[in-house]
Amino acid sequence: MTILNPATGPVLRTSYQKSVAAYWNDNPNDDRVNTKLGEVDGLYHHHYGIGDPDLSVLTGPEDTRQDRIVKELHRLENAQADFLLDHLGDVRAGDRLMDGGSGRGGTSFMANQRFGCQVDGVTISEYQVGFANGQASHRGVADKVRFHFRNMLETGFEPASMRGIWTNETTMYVDLFDLFREFARLLEPGGRYVCITGCSNDVTGGRSSSVSWIDAHYGCMIHPRSEYFRALADNHLVPVEVTDLTAATIPYWELRTKSELATGVEKRFLTAYQEGSFQYLLIAADRVGG
Repeated sequence: MTILNPATGPVLRTSYQKSVAAYWNDNPNDDRVNTKLGEVDGLYHHHYGIGDPDLSVLTGPEDTRQDRIVKELHRLENAQADFLLDHLGDVRAGDRLMDGGSGRGGTSFMANQRFGCQVDGVTISEYQVGFANGQASHRGVADKVRFHFRNMLETGFEPASMRGIWTNETTMYVDLFDLFREFARLLEPGGRYVCITGCSNDVTGGRSSSVSWIDAHYGCMIHPRSEYFRALADNHLVPVEVTDLTAATIPYWELRTKSELATGVEKRFLTAYQEGSFQYLLIAADRVGG
């Protein structure tokens, strides 16, 4: 059955989009790392962490060691989301924000708690929409935080309706020029877009076996760093801050190697980051011009 967004037509328009959506719809419990970390406080993320971990979690009673590691990993992923929200600029309670590729809603709830504003999450997974809206009801914020089964490349929301938009490790699943064209349409003049993403080094990334492995493992399309800036410039989005978070995320991955939740991807990420072929960036850009 083809499900339509009344404003734009079919939500899933390509076989690739259908395959990504099917993974999350058919295997909701397969992502055990993010599920286990989300159980700590009910904020379910689909991204990684930054900051200096408290390594004392590795000492102490052995029978509670893994629980301590999980809580610390979750603290670091919450710190990543907080850092992203720090860069949204002057957001007020009457504003509206959009979470592009919102997953199970963790960062959306943090944004609403911080700013008191309306937040619309967009994802192509019907499972994630249902889960996140259930969380919104449980948290008593369903009147402010809503999740939609829509494609972030063509949302159907009104032009200039958003004060801010963010993507948190979701841009590697889409064409950047198409994505930023839609975001430029949605942002009000002077509105802010914030992105945290992994991207390949333009010089060495294409030759890195670790970057290729990550790409294949997640079924994504890791973009070169320069492509972000070309796509932003083509769509009236001007970077106002760029922060290299690579050094800040490496400790998260090192701690994950000590967890029973480790999946084997940790070594590939650490190799890619440490060899310089892969970088973890925050980009904040403002909507300017026509």
